[in-house]
Amino acid sequence: MPALSPLAPERFPELPAIDGLRLATAQAGVKYRDRTDVMLAVLDPGATVAGVFTRSATRSAAVLDCQAKIGGDSDAGAAILVNSGNSNAFTGRAGEASVARICAAVARACDVPEDRVFTSSTGVIGERLPDDRITAAIDGLVGGLAPGGIDAAARAIMTTDTFPKGAVRSVEIGGETVTIAGIAKGSGMIAPDMATMLVYIFTDASIQRALLQDMLGDLTDRSFNAITVDSDTSTSDTLLMAATNKGSAVHDRHGPFEDALGDLMLDLAHQVVRDGEGATKFIQIDVSGAESDADARKVASAIANSPLVKTAIAGEDPNWGRIVMAVGKSGAAANRDTLRITFGDIEVARDGWVSPDYTEARGAEYMKRDEITIGVDLGLGDGADTMWTCDLTHAYITINADYRS
Repeated sequence: MPALSPLAPERFPELPAIDGLRLATAQAGVKYRDRTDVMLAVLDPGATVAGVFTRSATRSAAVLDCQAKIGGDSDAGAAILVNSGNSNAFTGRAGEASVARICAAVARACDVPEDRVFTSSTGVIGERLPDDRITAAIDGLVGGLAPGGIDAAARAIMTTDTFPKGAVRSVEIGGETVTIAGIAKGSGMIAPDMATMLVYIFTDASIQRALLQDMLGDLTDRSFNAITVDSDTSTSDTLLMAATNKGSAVHDRHGPFEDALGDLMLDLAHQVVRDGEGATKFIQIDVSGAESDADARKVASAIANSPLVKTAIAGEDPNWGRIVMAVGKSGAAANRDTLRITFGDIEVARDGWVSPDYTEARGAEYMKRDEITIGVDLGLGDGADTMWTCDLTHAYITINADYRS
């Protein structure tokens, strides 16, 4: 396993059992030795499942299968099986056959319909999935199913991650407390487009699928779609959320449940950035004053994905000229003479020139921090957006140069 990210949380949160959910993990040997690499989640009959998936034109067989099944009948139980080490992407008909065999085996073992079995795979692209190793582990997984165990599931889905990612929120609805618990994996190939990495969220709240799907889509744009590590969108990005419908009912949008879910999703998204391959700095980019929110996202994305900006921050160089460059190349409306740039509360540039109060020494001192905030005000309108990213270090090259070896 790679060395722990210096931006890692102090500890993994204590994730409680969710009524109506059982989990198990196993060592199937898909790629890794002496570590768990498969997780199985089984949901009681009546659970609703919603999902958001990558828009990649080369998305994996598992993603295509999930997309075809999402929104099915919730009267039966459901199961989610995830493997790490192999993404089963760009594997043609063989990949589709692997998904079919896994779904059939899980359906038989868990007594759920095949169209209620959802699979995800993450890891190397273009290599056939040794699905026989996974199906051989299913009986053991079923025998090990138990409430709780979400922390073990978070570890089983890791690839180049240096720490498992989890979050939990509780919210009172109708005088009762409902729980939302989620796990994620992701470290590299992170520039989500509609969904992100692999993310699984569970709640005991009662909620109709259409309502849950609407929430999930909107909240994804403000969390997982607002992060980037390296500007590359995965073929396997999958976000699945299941409501077991054992607790209080959620009937409307924009209430306390949605607020709690959005907070949890942003927490997980931030953890992914903090575990960016080789990352040493967590970077927030706040853009305001754009002609539109869409223009603000263009600017934020251009800065967040710029190798020149990210390497400067890695070297603790306050090279604000690279931010000017990124604004200019973004395609958004911009005006030199209305542009304002800040590092935290330090004004760096305004009115088309360096701020008279700015000194290179102040900027260099600020760049020594583990957490950096870059502010850009375009001075043109009310559009705003925020994105999060990390720096780009030599370690990123080392990790990815050796990824398949």
